[in-house]
Amino acid sequence: MTWIMISCMALPAHGCSSPPDDQKQSPDGADRGGSGASAAESGRGGGGAGKAGAAAGGAAGQASGGSGAAFGKKYEGGEFHLGPVDWDETQWHNACAPSTKYAPAIRELEGELLAGLWVGIPEVAGYCDACIAVTTARGKSATLRVVTYGDTSPNSIDVSPEAFELLDSGEYPRAMSWQFAACPESGPVHYEFQTGSSQWWTSLWVRNARLPLAKVEVQSANHAAFAALERGGDGTLTDGGGFGEGPFKLRLTAIDGSQHVDELAWPAGGIAGKTLKGRDNL
Repeated sequence: MTWIMISCMALPAHGCSSPPDDQKQSPDGADRGGSGASAAESGRGGGGAGKAGAAAGGAAGQASGGSGAAFGKKYEGGEFHLGPVDWDETQWHNACAPSTKYAPAIRELEGELLAGLWVGIPEVAGYCDACIAVTTARGKSATLRVVTYGDTSPNSIDVSPEAFELLDSGEYPRAMSWQFAACPESGPVHYEFQTGSSQWWTSLWVRNARLPLAKVEVQSANHAAFAALERGGDGTLTDGGGFGEGPFKLRLTAIDGSQHVDELAWPAGGIAGKTLKGRDNL
């Protein structure tokens, strides 16, 4: 079986989010292009529904089996394969990552049990960093974090070596089914901003959300009321006109309708490449 990861150039819907050519230079001359990550920087906690996160750490992402609540359709008829899907991108770029790969702090939060989805899943980029509950035909199960997607057989997944070790019983074909599911608790939501972000063009990834997301909205200097962010093919959420400089709120709505709001301070050195930590989680 051949796994072909889709690059930014091949994405048919939005492609990888980046500033428009006429906006790549901000009024003060700062470079706006590219995507990336930096060390986590704390924001102010806000209100919102949902369960508070447990203490941060990758251990929760290492859960050996089982899952939290499952959501929506059960995807059947596919197989699980050793991609490999891995943080170091030893063979394939992770479609949900910046060009600099996932940041170490995010890797630690999200663990080593990773998955890549079939590109035919509707709105697949919207499930970057969500979790899936996988059950094999032999009865083994595990909860995996989605970090990429690409071209494989319908409803099949590729997995990390750690996930393969949990799921594999030596069978072939490696039949399984999966559903979107709640992730193990591993601390608060993190917001990773692209290196091109500024008050004039703002783009981010939501990392470590416990539930799959349906929508992300911002309330800020440029938005008196909450306004929806646009999802890109690399999982980014973008405001083409920018948040404006100053404190802002991000409201996450999960696919089960629950909501979480974080109120965050605008970093003194600007938002570009920063990772801000929320108060808790869905």
